Amino acid sequence: MNPKCPVAEQPAHYQPFRRIDLAGHNLHNGRHGSRKRNLGDTLVSMQISTREVQGVTILDISGRITLGDETGMLRDTVRALLSKGIKKILLNLAEVSYIDSTGVGELVGSLMSVRNQGGDLKLMNLTQKVKDVVNVTKLYTVFDIKEDEFTAVKSFDWFFAK
Repeated sequence: MNPKCPVAEQPAHYQPFRRIDLAGHNLHNGRHGSRKRNLGDTLVSMQISTREVQGVTILDISGRITLGDETGMLRDTVRALLSKGIKKILLNLAEVSYIDSTGVGELVGSLMSVRNQGGDLKLMNLTQKVKDVVNVTKLYTVFDIKEDEFTAVKSFDWFFAK
């Protein structure tokens, strides 16, 4: 064993540390290569479920909004809603553990797509990590952000919004 580099002769399977993020995905040595979980035939680290409350479509998003299939999934979901004529969209980010710059760009792109169609897209239940990103990027000046579902749904109603 070389005294100057004690790790050099460790077995190939040796990992000096293992990090787990809030969603429970492995981040071996801080790298993101093995963080995705297998759902059927595709690898995704984000899930979206859709529901409607008082004429507002709520997208419950869980996992990580990052570069790759995740941003494409969000984009496709918003486009599909717009193609059906749905223009009141609320993104519930309560279960989002992480968002990167591509995810932020997709949120802004989705907002612009919805507004170009005459609708509105709002955010609710931001986790602390997402709040930090929104604050650093000053996107709180762009998005209407609500703390709870009742307030968020009512904010689409013109009478209650004023």
